[in-house]
Amino acid sequence: MENVIKSIDTGSRMFHHASPGDTVVSINGNPIRDVLDYKFYSYDRRLTVVLRSPDGKERTVKIRKNEGEDLGLNFESYLMDRPRSCANNCVFCFIDQLPKGMRKTMYFKDDDARLSFLLGNYVTLTNFSPREVQRIMDLRISPINISVHATDPELRTKMLRNPRAGESLEIMKRFADAGITMNCQIVCCPGLNDGEQLDRSMRDLAALWPGVHSVSIVPVGLTRFRDGLYPLEKFTPEHSLETIRQVTRFGDECLEKYGSRIFWCGDEMYLRAGLELPSDEFYEEYTQLENGIGMLRLMETEFRSALDLAESADGVPFSIATGAAAAPLMRKLLQMAADRFPGIRGEVYEIRNDFFGHDITVAGLTTGTDLIGQLKDRDLGERLFISKTMLRQDEMDFLDDITLEEASRRLGIPIYPVGEDGFELCDAFTGILPEVKLPKRNEEETEYYRYNQN
Repeated sequence: MENVIKSIDTGSRMFHHASPGDTVVSINGNPIRDVLDYKFYSYDRRLTVVLRSPDGKERTVKIRKNEGEDLGLNFESYLMDRPRSCANNCVFCFIDQLPKGMRKTMYFKDDDARLSFLLGNYVTLTNFSPREVQRIMDLRISPINISVHATDPELRTKMLRNPRAGESLEIMKRFADAGITMNCQIVCCPGLNDGEQLDRSMRDLAALWPGVHSVSIVPVGLTRFRDGLYPLEKFTPEHSLETIRQVTRFGDECLEKYGSRIFWCGDEMYLRAGLELPSDEFYEEYTQLENGIGMLRLMETEFRSALDLAESADGVPFSIATGAAAAPLMRKLLQMAADRFPGIRGEVYEIRNDFFGHDITVAGLTTGTDLIGQLKDRDLGERLFISKTMLRQDEMDFLDDITLEEASRRLGIPIYPVGEDGFELCDAFTGILPEVKLPKRNEEETEYYRYNQN
């Protein structure tokens, strides 16, 4: 069973009452089937927990704790269940556009409400049973992130290639009536769900306000590995500009009617159109930063604030490697830092995505192969900064399985991953370096990745 206890945090309320190998059967009389049940029913101050030992014997433990305090139990799997895979065959699916030979986890398509609530993943609602829909409302699982793409039932069925796809708007109406907050996304595909269909989708979703709290409109990402797949067109600068104007007009109407824009285009859409990003105020609460909505604007705002607070820079020469989308902003921020501290010496290198294709411009899809190939024999200074999004954080490796250590060794320079945060970036530019923690790859290696700066 997946809800078997793997370990117990020292000092937790359950440390002297449970043992690794025990199964959590119920809390306050409620069966525990997965992580959502566990988190919801363990929230209260007083708990009656039924445990089952490996020999099948059950015992009852009564616990008093602070409201919301975690019990400190770690399970065999994060979800305490198997992740639910996607039941769709979307015409724009990015995973279908991956080449063979990448790490196995890249090819798993999840469509799990629990991952939406806990990690911010997006779900399509097509594999939800009536019981699952009811449980979300009963447990008030909110917010939940939903991939909508189109509200026209026929078009959504065509795009997701799932006969149940057209039912999802009715589920969203039920969620809105139950007070569930939804953050939505539309992957916009020219000739399919843009234009009049995008207008319809925005009208239908706005009608669910405040249940629908925000909607991101992002351009479809197309790799060079699309042989045999549904024919899709990429966004041109002209079409990107037209879509931004369309979404902004409707957002203006929503701001007047509801007090929020509700709808925002992704940063990549503005970059394709050759437009400056809107002001800081335009993005309101920055609800969908992780989906690339206002991320670059917030980074610049934070960087300016951090630079005002900075007192000095160490003057050590460095380089920055990023994707084509963020490269212009990195050059702008570097110039701002150099104007403040003339001793700063840095260089921005734009990494073309030869691996996936040049239409892919985000830093997070940069491979170690492209990084090494395009920076080999370049003057990189004494340290190289990259975006943390290029790496899988638990293993610290790139999408093509090249590790951070290998990239550093092959380029002959220490590499420091930096978060999508203007303060952290300013620290890096001025010489306050982040500590880089790596997993132990063998017994002899240290747990931390450190560089000899001498």
